[in-house]
Amino acid sequence: MVVSEYLLAGLVAMLTGLDRVALVQVMISRPLVAGTLTGWALGNPLVGMEIGMLLELLWLSRLPVGAAIPPDDTQVAVGATVLALTMGHFLDLGGMPLVIMSVLIAIPLGKFGQFFDRLARHVNDRLAVSGHSALMAGNISGMERIHLFGLASFALASLATALVIVLVGSFVLYSVAPVLIGAVRETGLSLQYSLIMVGAAVLLGTTNVNRNISLFCAAFTGTLLVLWLR
Repeated sequence: MVVSEYLLAGLVAMLTGLDRVALVQVMISRPLVAGTLTGWALGNPLVGMEIGMLLELLWLSRLPVGAAIPPDDTQVAVGATVLALTMGHFLDLGGMPLVIMSVLIAIPLGKFGQFFDRLARHVNDRLAVSGHSALMAGNISGMERIHLFGLASFALASLATALVIVLVGSFVLYSVAPVLIGAVRETGLSLQYSLIMVGAAVLLGTTNVNRNISLFCAAFTGTLLVLWLR
């Protein structure tokens, strides 16, 4: 990857990060969209879409609403896509096994997003005090600048999360990929279904359905039937 592609990935990280809580909220921060956008920016949208599909169900029930600060699923999708595309060229690996390894490495690193998000909110608490003082003094232009600084704090928090995922993830992937890629390749299909089933179970646990066990069993049976008919 050239420097311009890294810059594009950083821009996607900031834009999608702003969409989570700070600006517009048109849902481009969802892993399925964020991963696809990152892959498109880096010339391979299919890899980003595969990563987004594996991650989307896992975070459908954990939204950054109010004071709740879940791990940053947006930057997990962005970082995992960058990992899969950069390290794929570097290690001469590819395909779904590399995608799965990138996802599994990026998921726990999403916890850093909580730290940076909390830091951005603390910064914005202080900016709110300054903004109130500027507003009371009739300093409209100063109020506008403070508002933009508040947006910038969330954008930088998103960028920092993506950087941590890419840097730490690259080191981990470089260390373990040559050792584990064979095992992941052998169990790749099972791992894909496992992530999907875990995501479905997480989503089902949040639904207000009295007979959710019956619903889960019916869905599981239907999935097996579809696979059998294939």
